[in-house]
Amino acid sequence: MQSSAPGAENPEQHWQARYDAGSTRWDRGEPSPSLERWLALTDLAPGAHVLVPGCGYGHEVPELAERGFRVTGLDVAPTPVEHLQAELEHRGLQAHAAAVQVDMLDWMPEAPADAIYEQTSLCALPPAQWEAYADRLRRWLRPGGELFACFMQTGRDGGPPYHCALPDMQALFPEEHWIWRDDAGATEHFNGKHEILRRLIRR
Repeated sequence: MQSSAPGAENPEQHWQARYDAGSTRWDRGEPSPSLERWLALTDLAPGAHVLVPGCGYGHEVPELAERGFRVTGLDVAPTPVEHLQAELEHRGLQAHAAAVQVDMLDWMPEAPADAIYEQTSLCALPPAQWEAYADRLRRWLRPGGELFACFMQTGRDGGPPYHCALPDMQALFPEEHWIWRDDAGATEHFNGKHEILRRLIRR
């Protein structure tokens, strides 16, 4: 998951404690159906570089790599990063994908990426940090790059995960900087929450 949480003086320790306790209800154990929604829409060809921030165990990372994309999974906690590194090695995908332990609010790629698959990172951040994170996402992408955003809908206050109301997201990713290209529907979660899916293009 992502880099910060309320009351967590050290984000790495906070999220690592969640993994140590087995408190990872966000993890499906397999790639999210949202990934297929994006792949059905994207214009990107194999070889494009995709970032997956807050990837956790990163089930989407090897899936994308096996389809020919270059993929970098990012997470603040060491356990999921180590797990994903081992999985990539087991599947012989190290030349196409990597798992990196970083704080998403500090990290920058060596070169702008072609796409970001944003599923669990934004909703894990307190809303006070959303503006800084949205700025990072824009800086990570090349002009014309794609942001596939899975906006969590909890219908309640507090978090994580935090409710990502669509009007708030439209303000966070304004038309000045983003083209809102596609409505990709929604993905349901077992706990009654759901994600609304949108494809945005960086101006």
